[in-house]
Amino acid sequence: MRSDLQRAGDATGLRACVAKWRLAGARIGLVPTMGNLHAGHLALIAAARARCDRVIASVFVNPTQFGPNEDYAAYPRTIEADARGLADAGCDLLFEPTVSELYPFGTEASVRVHVPLLGDGLCGAFRPGHFDGVATVVSKLFHLVQPDLAFFGRKDFQQLRVIERMTRDLRLPIEIVGIDTVREADGLAMSLRNQYLSPDERVRAVEIQRTLLAMRDAIGQGRDRLAVEMAAQDRLTEAGFRVDYVAIRRAEDLAEPDPARSEPLVALVAARLGRARLIDNVLI
Repeated sequence: MRSDLQRAGDATGLRACVAKWRLAGARIGLVPTMGNLHAGHLALIAAARARCDRVIASVFVNPTQFGPNEDYAAYPRTIEADARGLADAGCDLLFEPTVSELYPFGTEASVRVHVPLLGDGLCGAFRPGHFDGVATVVSKLFHLVQPDLAFFGRKDFQQLRVIERMTRDLRLPIEIVGIDTVREADGLAMSLRNQYLSPDERVRAVEIQRTLLAMRDAIGQGRDRLAVEMAAQDRLTEAGFRVDYVAIRRAEDLAEPDPARSEPLVALVAARLGRARLIDNVLI
């Protein structure tokens, strides 16, 4: 479903399009991305297309969510290929702001949005400030676009929960829609950082999903949560990963589960293989 993709690089152009669509009564969906799009991103566009009259995708490599030793400078920027893919997927508008457009006073002097508790553990503990950067840039995008719905992948489960909490706490009238993880044929979650893997590492990377499925099965059989986490960490370490964390948490808020309660859980992994830091999760 190819569209005549419009493009805007600043708030003025973006708001002009949105105002025209609002006047026509359109329901607007937003898909925030950092570009270098793959099938997982295009699944978000398809989901937005199914529920909205107009779909906006943003492509912005957000500097405030990268740590000092992370890959901001090397992060792939493929804006023209991204624009072609978005047009083919039926996106109506590509918002491609500069850093100065979203951070007019510079990144160091920017107002920051912090989501306590949800953003502090798991990836937040290993990437200090990361979720502050995510919440800040997403809140800016929400303010500029004012969408009816916004679409995010469940691969980054913690990010999804942080954005849901921020949206509710700031009383924003936006429905957050989580979309199932899109996977390669062998089960590896699609990610930009998969391209950092060597051929050997790519073969071994699928062990993350296998480990998560084994965790899900073990919990279903009534095994102790801490023992399941330790066994999973050992399994990944033996496969050559440098494990940041393996955790089983409450799906609702990522808190430690209460053994006395029966409630939805999620198993989460973040681990490094070569240059790539990979994350994935499985609902229990």
